[in-house]
Amino acid sequence: MKDIYTLGIESSCDETSASVVKNGREVLSNIIHSQIAIHEQFGGVVPEIASRNHIEAISTVVAEAIRKSGITMEEIDNIACTYGPGLVGALLVGVSYAKALSYALDKPLIATNHIHGHIAANYISHPELEPPFVCLVISGGHTHLVHVKNYTEFEILGKTRDDAVGEAFDKVARVIGLGYPGGPKIDKLAKDGMPTIELPKTQLENWDFSFSGIKTAVINLHHKNSEINKADLCSSFEKTITEELIENTLQVAQILNITKIALAGGVSANSYIRSEFLKLESRGYKIYYPEPVLCTDNAAMIASAGYYKYLEGKYADLSLNAVPNLKINEINS
Repeated sequence: MKDIYTLGIESSCDETSASVVKNGREVLSNIIHSQIAIHEQFGGVVPEIASRNHIEAISTVVAEAIRKSGITMEEIDNIACTYGPGLVGALLVGVSYAKALSYALDKPLIATNHIHGHIAANYISHPELEPPFVCLVISGGHTHLVHVKNYTEFEILGKTRDDAVGEAFDKVARVIGLGYPGGPKIDKLAKDGMPTIELPKTQLENWDFSFSGIKTAVINLHHKNSEINKADLCSSFEKTITEELIENTLQVAQILNITKIALAGGVSANSYIRSEFLKLESRGYKIYYPEPVLCTDNAAMIASAGYYKYLEGKYADLSLNAVPNLKINEINS
């Protein structure tokens, strides 16, 4: 069987990334140009600045991904790009570049959902993993509890009704003075604290999530007592959120009679969340999560997800446009 080489392009937020992946699971290159240092001074991502930096970086990033992969551009079999969800200006840079390459090289264009990419990151870190499984996608923009039925079919069984979990981490970190990005900084500080502060935990029907309540509670506690132990506050915040994530995920896994549970998205790099999910293995579940570099936005995960659409012949044409509010079950083919 011929090896399939996919060039992935990711530009949905503030990382410009390109990657070459062989047969959907073997990463030959994964180049990530981060803008964290640029946006840190603003306390978050500024969309217009992100778009301009994507334009400046994308040609160099793609060229480096091809060079490092050891294959030529002509050997690429298909080009997979993120077309949503994300920041519209940022997405357009990657989509436009991928369309130009597809036309110039006469290679199939694969429109790839960013959330599908986060899920597919697990295929790279765990080559033995195959659907069906339950995946908890937790990032700055999304909190989804997904039934992964096969490589290209997904069903959301639970989602946040307000803040995404990563958004809650960032807002809490900013208020208590940790800065941006908040997730890694809360994770680090929480290790020095104890979860001794009682915080509200929201329980909703249909396995949905809500994090606005706990976010507001933490902010109010800090405003009322600026001398509060921040390490204890971070530890309590992390513990309460993790309990909600685990409870809903377990309920879905039990109803579906599935014992494979995967984590995905930037927040899945959180060490406490990982350690608590791993405890479920003593109860008969198998837990999967990507290595840290594949948790945040990157093109290897887009190439992996795109590879499976390529196998099914689900190609896009040159009318492809960015869809900033793309849903997980919307398919462009």
